[in-house]
Amino acid sequence: MASLGARVSLRYRIPDGLNDVVGHLEATDPVVMVRTKSGEVVEIDPADVVSVRELSHTPVRNSEIRALEHAAALAWPGTEQHWCDGWLLRAAHGHTSRANSAVPLLFSSSAQSLPEIIDWYAARDLEPWLALPERLLPIKAPGIKANRVLVGDLSPADPGAATLTSAPSPEWLRIYERDVPVDVLTAVLDGTVTFAELPGAATGDVLAVGRGAVTTAPDGVRWLGVSCVRVAESARRTGLARAICAALQSWGADQGATRAYVQVLDDNTAALELYRTLGFRLHHRHRYVRADSLVPHA
Repeated sequence: MASLGARVSLRYRIPDGLNDVVGHLEATDPVVMVRTKSGEVVEIDPADVVSVRELSHTPVRNSEIRALEHAAALAWPGTEQHWCDGWLLRAAHGHTSRANSAVPLLFSSSAQSLPEIIDWYAARDLEPWLALPERLLPIKAPGIKANRVLVGDLSPADPGAATLTSAPSPEWLRIYERDVPVDVLTAVLDGTVTFAELPGAATGDVLAVGRGAVTTAPDGVRWLGVSCVRVAESARRTGLARAICAALQSWGADQGATRAYVQVLDDNTAALELYRTLGFRLHHRHRYVRADSLVPHA
């Protein structure tokens, strides 16, 4: 079941079949309550619920998905880029999915470009992954790494005790733990990037880190992308992830960003709950599909 307050599409049993309702989830126990756009509250026995799908918190146009994805691609572009018929192809020697995938950013993007995309990645000895936001292309393959793109408004905030630098320090990399080269982490197109680290009060050792990148979407919205938020295992559930996010949001507001986004895997319930409490709400979904799985004899 989605969290309270989420906008959902819910299917449930009725005496003569099935029914659907779209609205905001107000309760799940002892009955499920969904408030529709008209204000009607539909009450449903939990045993009658067949499926629940969380929707964007407010209706989102395809153009808004495309604009946000454009800003996000600029914020994580890899170390090499190439435009192909409306697709932005990114490569970074195989480090991270976002930096090694092709994303459809223009209306001209279509599946007809897949053979050329496959060849471009093959020339770099990389798998031809497509980063597919929902609704932008009629590709039905389920893919992998299904995630949610969450968004929230930005306002000036207290950065706290976090240190912000233009490149990750050795301590930042130690807490981050992933083997991602610095040139991949610092890459950004037409924007700016920062790396936040937060020391523990007792020892002064770095215990939490995060990355922020500010880029501008084609519709003029200036976005802060929050990523790479990690907390040392010994210091988890102590508020440090929240503090890192606050520092990045403060920095983003100073850079002129008015909105923020974060990509979270569907099964990362702890992160989804954290960002929900920080005011982030679902904007759209995103997944990765291999281009050569869609082209016969590729």
